[in-house]
Amino acid sequence: MSLTEEARKKATPIKLKPENSEKLSSMLRMCDDYFSDARYFMQKGDLVRAFGAINYAHAWIDAAVKIGFMDGQGDDDLFTLP
Repeated sequence: MSLTEEARKKATPIKLKPENSEKLSSMLRMCDDYFSDARYFMQKGDLVRAFGAINYAHAWIDAAVKIGFMDGQGDDDLFTLP
């Protein structure tokens, strides 16, 4: 979970057109929601669902970097860079 938390803090939004800003906001909400789900499942001891949720959370932030909505700061340990 710490890797995804670090990625969420490190990636910074790029100046976008309004319609893409809305898409990025939606992607970040999905990331945050899945991160919250992962924490919930972890606390319940449901490690399989926690693992799945944290992977989805990281995928949303990684996708935002990959398509150019966010800057991954050149960190190819946290992101799949172009």
